[in-house]
Amino acid sequence: MFKKRENIVEIEEGKLLSPKFDNDGLIPVITMCSKTKDILMHGYMNVEAFKKTIETKEAHYFSRSRQQIWHKGKTSGYTQKVLEIRIDDDQDSVWLTVDIGDGSSCHVGYRSCFYRSIPLGPIENGREIEMKFEEKEKSFDPEVVYKGQPNPTKI
Repeated sequence: MFKKRENIVEIEEGKLLSPKFDNDGLIPVITMCSKTKDILMHGYMNVEAFKKTIETKEAHYFSRSRQQIWHKGKTSGYTQKVLEIRIDDDQDSVWLTVDIGDGSSCHVGYRSCFYRSIPLGPIENGREIEMKFEEKEKSFDPEVVYKGQPNPTKI
């Protein structure tokens, strides 16, 4: 599908896209909101999801828990309109800038999947680190939006 990776200079300084997918056929993706610059989520794409994202200008990911491609927002209605795609220097990581309008990106109901912060400083007991909720309210009720679909989070 994409150009074969043949030499470092081409990969790092060349103009042709030759992404490096891991042993499972995946490449990590970080997704940022175009308006707020918040990181909305981290996910993965396989070749097919990456191709669909480029062609449709809407984010598609590969769900490791469900082992399938998913079109972000197909169920919730909160699609991610891709405004820009960047790839890092060795082409093994992708950065999407998206417009989600007034929507959300987190299956838990928050706008961003990164809705909690971790306190900085000395750790007295690693089993009692309390996170702070940076988003105070959910944008939607996942029970209503996803209507009994299985939760992708695994223990």
